[in-house]
Amino acid sequence: MITSTVVYKGELRTEAIHLQSNTKIFTDAPKDNHGKGEAFSPTDLVATALASCMISIMGIVALKEGITSVEGTLAEVTKIMVADPRRISEIHIKVTFPKKAYTEKEKKIYEHAALTCPVAKSLNSDLKQIIDFVWQ
Repeated sequence: MITSTVVYKGELRTEAIHLQSNTKIFTDAPKDNHGKGEAFSPTDLVATALASCMISIMGIVALKEGITSVEGTLAEVTKIMVADPRRISEIHIKVTFPKKAYTEKEKKIYEHAALTCPVAKSLNSDLKQIIDFVWQ
């Protein structure tokens, strides 16, 4: 089954449609690569997908294990690009958990879940994933 379609709209913009939900995402080439930078770039989506996957997997773990919720957790994403070939070299993610009474065991469970999420395991091992967990 097809997951999505992507159409080139011109001027270095694409429109992606998730077929199951009909949700649309637009991308633009970044300003430093001939684009307008008016939307996520494809590489922005890769970096953001890592953070989204980490938080989603932690949410699944919370539901399955019946442990303290991660609702309100915030991930700040920084993507580092390099040239020759142009690619993502590093993704820095600062994951800040809301002020709740997480046990040490829960913290370890959540950190392990985040670091082993499907996107993290799908990215090239040359891409540095620098993850900082902040427990308030």
